[in-house]
Amino acid sequence: MTTSVDGAGAGGQPAPALRRAVRGYLDHLTVERGLSANTLASYRRDLDRYLDTLAADGVAELAAVGPGIVESHLARLRAGDDLHPPLAAASAARAASAVRGLHRFALREGLAGADPSRDVRPPTPPRRLPRALPVEAVVRLLETAGPVTATGDGAPLALRDRALLEFLYGTGARISEAVGAAVDDVDVADGAALLHGKGGRSRLVPIGGYAVEALRAYLVRARPALVAAGRGTPAVFLNARGGALTRQGAWTILRRAAQRAGLPVDGPEAVSPHTLRHSYATHLLDGGADVRVVQELLGHASVTTTQVYTLVTVERLREVYATAHPRARG
Repeated sequence: MTTSVDGAGAGGQPAPALRRAVRGYLDHLTVERGLSANTLASYRRDLDRYLDTLAADGVAELAAVGPGIVESHLARLRAGDDLHPPLAAASAARAASAVRGLHRFALREGLAGADPSRDVRPPTPPRRLPRALPVEAVVRLLETAGPVTATGDGAPLALRDRALLEFLYGTGARISEAVGAAVDDVDVADGAALLHGKGGRSRLVPIGGYAVEALRAYLVRARPALVAAGRGTPAVFLNARGGALTRQGAWTILRRAAQRAGLPVDGPEAVSPHTLRHSYATHLLDGGADVRVVQELLGHASVTTTQVYTLVTVERLREVYATAHPRARG
């Protein structure tokens, strides 16, 4: 065990030098990398647990960490302990990324003379194919959200619900991009929207005709009534009190529509806001769109992320072949 200094001991609190290093690294990720708040929160939790491991091992500074400590920590994440259940492969891979990033940062900043995590390989998360709905299921979902001709007392919310879901499927927007969109970001005349995505990256995407129709009905006939109930906000999608719609509020809208459409809302097959984004990408590729174009539309930094959708279309081709070809099965 490494000798403790600067107030760190076996089973004690992480040393101040370690906490300063983590704060510096997270500040770097915030300012230089522009990571989302959710990603930063996950990294902070991962690194807090890593600091607990270092404190238990009597390590007070990153320069004293060896490869064996890193490997032991990552192994414990996958195996679990008395206080923590085993991490899933994807979560363990994220934690490994956080730890390795911290050590690379420490090396660059002169806090350590070597990177003990350099040769430590994180677990490879299993490749999961995105959940995509058939086109007819998407249409059923959108139509049950509310008609674009809705009238009466409930019309503003019905028009909003339809516009939101049409927007999600018509643009492939992430739920955070949809609820974060401002009125000035949406041009129904030109059929385009400016989406503000991860890492501070923005992209201009087309809006389909059905989504344009639903948005126009909402913006003209519903949003003015909703905004009058609040203090004024530039957000496109509003709640009943006139404030900006939250992610949770948007999820509730989708869940209600999915229930009415007879689609699953619980379990591994449950429809979520990301389901519409997956469906958008899959249907584009099924229709012959180039994967590079879909990458731009989705706002993926790497085409590798988008290529998982090509696996979905291949799986669908296999299903059709297996059921239609007379010699598909032995």
